[in-house]
Amino acid sequence: MTSSHRKIVRIAPVADSKTLSKAQKQFNTLSQKIEAEKKRLLEWQDAIPTYNRKVSGEFERLVEAYNIERVKMAQLLDRAYENKLFKKTDKAKLRHLITDITAELIAEHGLSELKDLHDKHSDVDFDTFQQEGDALAGDFLKTMMEDMYGVEIDGDIDLSSPEQMADLLHEKLQIRKDQEAEQQRKAEERRSQRPKSAKQLAQEAKKQEEEQSISQSIREVYRKLTSALHPDREQDSAERERKTEIMQRVNVAYTKKDLLSLLELQLEAEQIDQSHMNNIAEDRLKYINKILKGQLEELQLEVAQVEYPFKLQLDVPPYIPLSPKRLLQELEANIRAIKHDTAKLKEELRAYQNLNVLKASLKSYRIPNEPSFEDLDELFFDEIMPPFGFR
Repeated sequence: MTSSHRKIVRIAPVADSKTLSKAQKQFNTLSQKIEAEKKRLLEWQDAIPTYNRKVSGEFERLVEAYNIERVKMAQLLDRAYENKLFKKTDKAKLRHLITDITAELIAEHGLSELKDLHDKHSDVDFDTFQQEGDALAGDFLKTMMEDMYGVEIDGDIDLSSPEQMADLLHEKLQIRKDQEAEQQRKAEERRSQRPKSAKQLAQEAKKQEEEQSISQSIREVYRKLTSALHPDREQDSAERERKTEIMQRVNVAYTKKDLLSLLELQLEAEQIDQSHMNNIAEDRLKYINKILKGQLEELQLEVAQVEYPFKLQLDVPPYIPLSPKRLLQELEANIRAIKHDTAKLKEELRAYQNLNVLKASLKSYRIPNEPSFEDLDELFFDEIMPPFGFR
């Protein structure tokens, strides 16, 4: 939990200098971006339990009720297929509707008892159809992930688990990051084997000194905070509880080497003030910015990993941000849609008990063309179930 007294770390111009240096501006920009990513991550952490609870409760009950009506519709169409009232063209439409409804109910909702009904009206049995569809979708997903993220996906992709796909993507991105780090290490190692000038040696010594200084600074900030805020030394129970909460944040920040959070906690504890931030040495500030840049990249990767399964469900391209608010809004829209669709389907089932009404409805129904490879994103990733009426 973030304290209501939290102070955001930034560098402000001092009276005798109206502008900030490049390093100071970069520090402020990185700080703002890190705060924004932390906020996004916290919003996701708050929203996901609500989303999962609503999906596993109300939405799944509605889907189950909707599917019961769809089974009834497939059975009604099957009975109609045997009636002499329906001619060759009508029967072709009935066969398509039956296979379309049953295929989705089997594949997406596990109603394997409908396989016989599906295979009765399909030119290809369901198991063969599923294997071919999975292979095609797997190829599409591999192409999409490789194009979007620049990673190579080996082997088959499990379409049934967006979470596993997100884990796979994260693993591949981490492998690529490790490979780039290894390449950089080897390049630095090769450079280190070359004879170095006095200038290079001086730069390396300076960098090593900066790294040691920053590491020491992090430990020093942590030591000062723990010394001032240790709850066991506090007699007042309310103050002890407050310090316990702050110390938990201190320990988390130190474990993550989260320098920005440690500085925020120092500001909150009034161990440093704004003038201290304004007067950080320029050379030291440049290296601090390197640490913050790495922290920002880690946060962005963490947020992307959380977002990815939901982007997959909503067919949102990876490069477009997805907010928890929009995710919950989409869920509410889907709940309204499935309630409407279930009510509409019940009306159609009642009306189609009169086979003449069904025959009349089939006149305006057109069997859609087979989807192309480019249509796979719509075919596999649409979250709303396809329409069931004959419009």
